[in-house]
Amino acid sequence: MASDALRAARSGSGDIIIGWKLDPEQRRELLQQFPPKFERVVADHVTLATKEASHAALPPEVDAAIIGRADDGDGVEAMVVMIDGSSDRPDGSVYHITWSLAEGRRAKESNDMLAAQAWERFDLPMPVRLIPARFS
Repeated sequence: MASDALRAARSGSGDIIIGWKLDPEQRRELLQQFPPKFERVVADHVTLATKEASHAALPPEVDAAIIGRADDGDGVEAMVVMIDGSSDRPDGSVYHITWSLAEGRRAKESNDMLAAQAWERFDLPMPVRLIPARFS
């Protein structure tokens, strides 16, 4: 389970993000299926934890699916992701992929948007391949 992975990965303070990268081949397919609303396409990862040391353990492979979408109407679009049966990230936020951004917006704003507003749930979850990774 992802929360167990987070406890195991905790390695102190740093500037590394641990989580999962979107499979590059599937990313291309998903961008065709879900065209980005805003000009800057991100669509590359799901965060498990931030501010980790560079030697933080990678999370395990997980069962994942895109289960919904959110858009603040002002430049932030995200896909909501279910990891091992839950969209709840261990830090209390929502697992997601920042999909696209307008000029001047930042990917971390997806967290605030998902905390402040409801998101649209898809009728059918879209399985997604995620690759354990660390990035900055």
